[in-house]
Amino acid sequence: MTLTTTSRPTRSASGAVVPVLAFAGIVVAVMQTLLVPVIKDLPQLLGTSPSNATWVLTSTLLSGAVATPIMGRLGDLYGKRRMLIASLAVMVVGALVSAFTSALLTMIVGRTLQGFAMGAIPLGIGLMRDMLPREKLGSAMALMSSSIGVGGGLALPAAALVAQHTDWHALFYGAAGLGVLSIALTLLTVPESPMRAEGSFDLPGALGLSAGLVLFLLPITKGSDWGWSSGTTLGLFAAALVVLLLWGLMELRSKAPLVDLRTTARREVLLTNLASIMVGVAFYVVSLVLPQLLQLPAATGYGLGQSMVVAGLCVAPLGLTMMFTAPVYARLSARYGPKVTLITGLLIIAIGYGGGLGLMSAAWQTVLTSVLLGAGIGLAYSSLPALIVGAVPASETGAANGLNTLMRSIGTSVSSAVIGMVLANTADHVNGVAVPTMHGFRVSFLIATAAVALGLVLAVFLPRPNRSTVPQLRASSEEDAGLAHAEEVLRGFRGRVLDATGAPVARAKVTLIDRHGRQAGATLSTADGRYTLAVPAQGPYVLAARASGHGPHASAATHAGDDRPVDLDLSLPTETVTA
Repeated sequence: MTLTTTSRPTRSASGAVVPVLAFAGIVVAVMQTLLVPVIKDLPQLLGTSPSNATWVLTSTLLSGAVATPIMGRLGDLYGKRRMLIASLAVMVVGALVSAFTSALLTMIVGRTLQGFAMGAIPLGIGLMRDMLPREKLGSAMALMSSSIGVGGGLALPAAALVAQHTDWHALFYGAAGLGVLSIALTLLTVPESPMRAEGSFDLPGALGLSAGLVLFLLPITKGSDWGWSSGTTLGLFAAALVVLLLWGLMELRSKAPLVDLRTTARREVLLTNLASIMVGVAFYVVSLVLPQLLQLPAATGYGLGQSMVVAGLCVAPLGLTMMFTAPVYARLSARYGPKVTLITGLLIIAIGYGGGLGLMSAAWQTVLTSVLLGAGIGLAYSSLPALIVGAVPASETGAANGLNTLMRSIGTSVSSAVIGMVLANTADHVNGVAVPTMHGFRVSFLIATAAVALGLVLAVFLPRPNRSTVPQLRASSEEDAGLAHAEEVLRGFRGRVLDATGAPVARAKVTLIDRHGRQAGATLSTADGRYTLAVPAQGPYVLAARASGHGPHASAATHAGDDRPVDLDLSLPTETVTA
């Protein structure tokens, strides 16, 4: 796969880019937990059976799983900002559709449209990689990656408050308003990335992956209702296996595949994606268990008897801690690397669940558990995009992160199905009502601990990141960036970006392209026009430079692969290039 740039120069990224993109991620994540406070009331609200009401949640999950890799690939091809806005716009339409109806079928359509916004997470990570200087990239990607947990955690108390005091349709009006605000902020502050992958959109691959994912996730989410040994459940699993195998064969033969399976099969990408599933499992267990424990009546002997709003507030530290973990991750990753921070995060999650087995007798204990798990999940989620971005070329960032986000969604889907089954099978039946038991809660925590243990094994076998990607991904402060700058000068290209008059051009994007047409590095020029780029190996390269208000420029150069830097100044034309 090759990389190109658009002919239109983009404006420089402002300091608002990171919070605006993170806000978009939080808004998208809100869709996943928006209806959690009213789950038990959905059959009555929609005038349908409990099994039919679950489609309101299942539809969002399925569409989100389908959308993440597809929107990531579309972003690589046609512009990540453009696809981000499209994702948010579809979400707003879906929220408004749901806000105006109490009919089951129409509600499912609206919720399906809302799920398409999940593609915003990988698109935001891709935009950050394309635009931000390396000293800001680590913490920015960490915040964007964690936004899915932050939004989910913060939405619980807010949605509970709204649902308890107003009509439940107000939840969708609020979601639509957040989506419109996010679109406006994105249009105002986020420039389009100049990076493009060459090729065309793989429509057969998109249809094949969509069919395979639906066939796989549908029995996972509905298996408890249909029966895990029923013909429908087993038949759908078998059909998913056949469709995904045929899809894989088709993708391997495609010149421009939706998902580059050869890249996905690389050890670092494969193990990171498998570890992502385990983190997704661990994240969703606490979201399912603690709210129920907190709201069960004290008369059960173990329920904490809290209101819907108080229960949401007790779980909210999960999302808040994840948000505040992002800058901590950046410092740890700069010093030790994303592999170590992933392992550290998984260890903290294991401690949180292990301690949580004995911390279920008071509301403050659930808060403590939420904080511990939020810190661990925040570190783990923050590490995943850095590991993926460090292992794939820039032209595949959107699709690769879309696939990684999909793996997390699969983890949460599996978690939802398994924990739902455990709680149902261990429940006590009082007057025909199934009441979850403490035994079921503890078994759920043990399942989460086992998933984390498997994730730890996978993380330990991750290879160390390529040295050439370390400065871009790990620098987290001006001091770290200075050290990285000094190391890069020893082995790579350096010089200045100048205009036609010889004046320096600040914040020009300089991209290093190897002989295969793939991005081997990228940076922004400093205030005096200076740039440095490390090379991963000897050989011929092309250095492409562009800046707002200037035409693009490309220079061919060869590096001998030794420790001597190659000095090369890049001169940009003064005329503005138009579309």
